[in-house]
Amino acid sequence: MAEARLASTLDALLSPDGGLAGVALASFLAATLVPLPSEAVVFGYLKLHPDHTAAAIAVATAGNTAGGMTTYLLGRLVPERTRAKLDPRALAWLRRYGSAAMFFAWLPVIGDALCAAAGWLRVNWMTALGFMAAGRLLRYLAVAALSAPP
Repeated sequence: MAEARLASTLDALLSPDGGLAGVALASFLAATLVPLPSEAVVFGYLKLHPDHTAAAIAVATAGNTAGGMTTYLLGRLVPERTRAKLDPRALAWLRRYGSAAMFFAWLPVIGDALCAAAGWLRVNWMTALGFMAAGRLLRYLAVAALSAPP
């Protein structure tokens, strides 16, 4: 009975639709403060379901962008007096390049700080969203290209 339930759960998770739910969740969590390599999840999904590349890229980009915007929102809630806790490199980038710096919000280590700092600095959320989504889309397109059969 338990083995059948486990097999059924694994079948659902490894199916194209169940796997996309996992891609969405992993992508969202990876864009918050959870250290999760969403690229590995997307790569694995594309190896199992190469015919669902466009859907995987779209879901991963949307999930990762939603996670980044969640961190942006949390940055808006940071009180002025806690400014010293924000990454000074992220603040400097955002002051110099504005919303365009959000293109690099997918980068490890500094990406989460960029999102939080953008929220704290009240960078225009719509342009931040656009640049953030573009950078994340290009990253997942590169993952898809790497996962494609030779």
